[in-house]
Amino acid sequence: MSERERLANRDAAPSRPLDRRRGVAGWVDPRGRRLGGWAFILNRVTGIGIVVYLYLHLAVLSLLARGPEAWDAFIAVALSPLFLFFDVVLLAGLLIHGLNGIRVTLTGFGLVLDAQKALFVALMVLAAIVLLVGAIRLVEVA
Repeated sequence: MSERERLANRDAAPSRPLDRRRGVAGWVDPRGRRLGGWAFILNRVTGIGIVVYLYLHLAVLSLLARGPEAWDAFIAVALSPLFLFFDVVLLAGLLIHGLNGIRVTLTGFGLVLDAQKALFVALMVLAAIVLLVGAIRLVEVA
């Protein structure tokens, strides 16, 4: 096994029977997961959330075709605390997915194979800081 393969496989979860890893439930099965496994789960969940948001966003934009009254009614609802909370959740998903994607890209190019864990932790700390600042700014809107 080459040095590159050894480094790429060292964070892999230990092998286990296939019946414990099948289907969507296998994505979030915490048994035997290491940090790389959790990063993988976060990337999938946030990716699915972003796709769902995209379709909701397109549906909301269709309100523009109904005229200013429909749009103004939506804006009044969008400024409610519940919607602002979902904006914070959206921001968290975008930050986690985007920054974890940078880590995956760098790893794919073979640039940080020996520092994946440290890079993941650093990027998630950065995401938490940016999320905190963004959440404070969103609360100020209300």
